[in-house]
Amino acid sequence: MKNVEYYMNLNYKIEIIKDEEDGYVLKYPELKGCITCADTIDEGISLLNDAKKCWIEAALEDGMSIPEPLEEENFSGQFKLRMPKSLHKELMEKSKEEGISMNQYCLYLLSKGTGIKSKR
Repeated sequence: MKNVEYYMNLNYKIEIIKDEEDGYVLKYPELKGCITCADTIDEGISLLNDAKKCWIEAALEDGMSIPEPLEEENFSGQFKLRMPKSLHKELMEKSKEEGISMNQYCLYLLSKGTGIKSKR
């Protein structure tokens, strides 16, 4: 059975946001509501670990499902997408105009639309 120690040892992503006033807001995005504020990042990490333990304990007591971290190595970077023939044609034409592959053009459009910067 998965216990507090199991979840505490998982490598969850930490998000750190500089507060407009002063200090920092830290959270585990995968653990909804697990958040803290601190004057320094070091203090925030310590407080966030305490918050994580309390969050996990409460979730286990309530019988809630606890998400595990999403690791990049679990993703191939590929997926199959079906689309109307007319869209396929339009994407092919636009990519040729840009002088790049349709794959690169679609990656550009997806990155631009989501605000995510490609690591390529």
